[in-house]
Amino acid sequence: MPIDETLRDAVIALARAAAAEILAVYESPFAIEHKGDRSPLTAADLASHRCIVAGLQALTPHIPVLSEESKDLDIAARREWTTFWLVDPLDGTREFIKRNGEFTVNIALVEHGVATWGVIQQPVTGALWHGGETVGAFIREGDAGDVAVHARIPASKPLRIAASRSHRDERTQAVIDALPGSDVVGCGSSLKFCRIADGGIDLYPRFGPTSEWDTAAGQAILEGAGGAVLDPRGRPFRYNQRDTLLNGDFIALGDLSLRDSLPG
Repeated sequence: MPIDETLRDAVIALARAAAAEILAVYESPFAIEHKGDRSPLTAADLASHRCIVAGLQALTPHIPVLSEESKDLDIAARREWTTFWLVDPLDGTREFIKRNGEFTVNIALVEHGVATWGVIQQPVTGALWHGGETVGAFIREGDAGDVAVHARIPASKPLRIAASRSHRDERTQAVIDALPGSDVVGCGSSLKFCRIADGGIDLYPRFGPTSEWDTAAGQAILEGAGGAVLDPRGRPFRYNQRDTLLNGDFIALGDLSLRDSLPG
């Protein structure tokens, strides 16, 4: 069911509050730790996590919250959730450490495995995208109101392909090579989904591990803009359906007809 306007705006305000917590760390010296999987962790990740989890629990105490920085949760209990918030408090920690501005706050509402609504906030620019398949997709910049965004449909040449600044593997390069004349756009974190949603990029192939909190908000926004996030069999991503929270390979695209021209 569509998220109501009051809750939507409250969660958007929460994403902005988390962005302010992140910027407070970003603008000062900070230490870098590493988690068990060697991924980096900073005080900004934890400050954003605490802000968002506390805020969501106050807004919707009946809806559980799963954040990247949550303690380990019992798999069986998690799999029983029909509705929950899926959060990446700081998506693109490596970009944060590089201080290139390409990191985001991601919050998604997942219902029966479907990311029905999401918000992505870019702290450095203040740009914020939100939306879902049943409500459309929008951008807010500064104090301006919502502006509807749409994927570039039909896509026209030259195609614009997103490639991660931190993750560029051989299979991604093979997709780029198979579409000669395309423009490759370097872009970090979940901003790639946002840029497809607003027509700035056409597709984003990703081979290799990501986690469900990396894609849920972006998928919801992209679907609201007319695009999709598909697995190798052409199925839309679904969430909290398996014991693992790791995603498989995927392609995010605005014009779904592009999938027919992709290799493999």
